[in-house]
Amino acid sequence: MPVFYVLFFVLGTIFGSFLNVVINRLKTNKSILKERSHCPFCKKKLSCYELIPIISFIIQKGKCKNCHKQISWQYPLTELATGIIFLLIIFNFSAQGGQAIFNTAFLLLISCFLIIIFVYDLKHYLVPDIIIYPAIVISFLYQLQFSIFNFQFSINFQLPIFNYLIASIVAGGFFLVIVLISKGKWMGMGDVKIGILMGLILGIPQIFVALFLAFLIGAIISVILLILKKKTLKSEIPFGPFLIGATFIALFWGEFLLNWYLGLSNL
Repeated sequence: MPVFYVLFFVLGTIFGSFLNVVINRLKTNKSILKERSHCPFCKKKLSCYELIPIISFIIQKGKCKNCHKQISWQYPLTELATGIIFLLIIFNFSAQGGQAIFNTAFLLLISCFLIIIFVYDLKHYLVPDIIIYPAIVISFLYQLQFSIFNFQFSINFQLPIFNYLIASIVAGGFFLVIVLISKGKWMGMGDVKIGILMGLILGIPQIFVALFLAFLIGAIISVILLILKKKTLKSEIPFGPFLIGATFIALFWGEFLLNWYLGLSNL
C-alpha cells in the first residue's frame, strides 16, 4: 500500500538523521544520546523544527538559522539515502511470515551500519572498528540462526551458513592479498573487514557481482575525478564507499544482473 511505503520512507529519513549524529560524534567520542544536537559552528542547540529530516534543510536553505553558516550536504543526503534504502528493503524483502519479518529487520539494521561506514570512510578515509565489528558479528549470528532453525543441523556444506562463510573468506581474503602485496598502499585493512561483512550479507554468487561492480564503479569515478582534475594519480581515494554501494546494488538487483549477464553470455 502506498501509505505503508511512505511511512517506511519517513522512518528511514528519521533513522538517517540519527545516523548523522553517530557519524559526526564517532570522531569526537561524544555521547550520541546524552548531548543534544547543535550547530557545529555556533554550538546553538537545535529545536525540534530544525531537526525535521530533509525538510528543515530545505526550509532553512541549507544554512544554520542562528549563525547562517552553510550546513553540510551530508545531512539531507544521508537522510534521503536511508529513506530510499529502507523503502527498497520493504519493497523487495517484506512478506508475511515470521522469518520474512526477521529477515527484513536484519536488513534494516545492517543497512544502518553500512551507511555509517560509507559516510565515515568517505569523510575520514577510515573504517570505524566500533561499527564494522558489531556488524560482522550480527551478520554471522543471523546467518547461523537461519541455518540452525530452518535446516536440519549437521556439519555439511549444504547449510546456508557455509555459503556465507565461504563468500566472506573469498572477499576478505582477496582484499587481504592486495593489502599484503601492496604493503597497504593500494588498500587497507578496513577494506578487508568490509569484504568479510559483504560476504556474510550477500553470500555466493552475489558477492562476485558486488566485487565486480565495486571495481567498475570505482574505476569510472576515479577517471571522472582525474578528468575534472579533482584528484591526481597519487591521490588517495577511499574504496569503502564503492564496496558499500556495490553491496546495496547486489542486495537489491544482484540476481537480476547475474541472470542478465549469464543470458548475455549464453551460459
